Amino acid sequence: MQGTVDGFSYGLVTPLVAFLMACLGGALGLRCTTRAMLVTRSWRPGWLALGSAAIGSGIWTMHFVAMMGFTVAETPIHYDRPMTFASLAVAVVMVGVGIFIVGYKGASGTALFTGGTITGLGIASMHYLGMAGMELNGRLEYNTLTVAASVVIAMAAATAALWAAAQVRGFRWTVGASLVMGLAVSGMHYTGMAALSVHVHGSGIPAEGDSPAALLAPMMIGPLAFLLLAAVVMMFDPLMVMGRPHPASVDDHKPGIPAHPAGPHTARRPQLRTHRTIAERRPRTPQNR
Repeated sequence: MQGTVDGFSYGLVTPLVAFLMACLGGALGLRCTTRAMLVTRSWRPGWLALGSAAIGSGIWTMHFVAMMGFTVAETPIHYDRPMTFASLAVAVVMVGVGIFIVGYKGASGTALFTGGTITGLGIASMHYLGMAGMELNGRLEYNTLTVAASVVIAMAAATAALWAAAQVRGFRWTVGASLVMGLAVSGMHYTGMAALSVHVHGSGIPAEGDSPAALLAPMMIGPLAFLLLAAVVMMFDPLMVMGRPHPASVDDHKPGIPAHPAGPHTARRPQLRTHRTIAERRPRTPQNR
């Protein structure tokens, strides 16, 4: 029996909140990636890891906030906790691989294509692994072409986001890029949901697992607390907000260069002539008095 699927049982509330979560995670992740490209290599892994966790947490939170509005009329929906949180780990790890590639190789050519592809596949893997953790009295079926379209959207969005992270153009640029990224990630999610159909069994054992309400508390407390802390770090880091280059980022990692930034060097030419006194400026020829 074909199930009656409703992805907007709370109206526009869940799509809007999910979009905001994707934008928040994207903005923090992009700023952290930009910050990593402006500092010395010793600090770069930390900022890239923070950016990976921010983007991964943002898209994971976006997915499950949107899933709060997903219902099947003929059967209750439950979620398997290990599978659900495994999708978070997959998102953070695969997004991190793509970000580290771009962070060290630059956002151009092969590095951008490779990093964007891996990051996009991580976003899509998070989505479908999270769907695999959904338990109900039925069977999930997907349209292959629509699933492929959702994966392409995820890869394109990730590539555009990584390219934007390398363009150090200030906070406004990042806000615009995060809005585009949030829209693309939300579009990928609902494209993937459009590929879904549920075939409900006539009778069977009730599905086991955690209810959406039981998953709501850890989902909101854990990743959102992390995103809040990352936002606080960004607010108190003027370089990360403004996107200005670090004065010592070029030479700090080179041996033999002092750690403090060198002052402006102006070449001084040797002074060949000294100022003559008033007596020396008098004419050398005698004058008739």
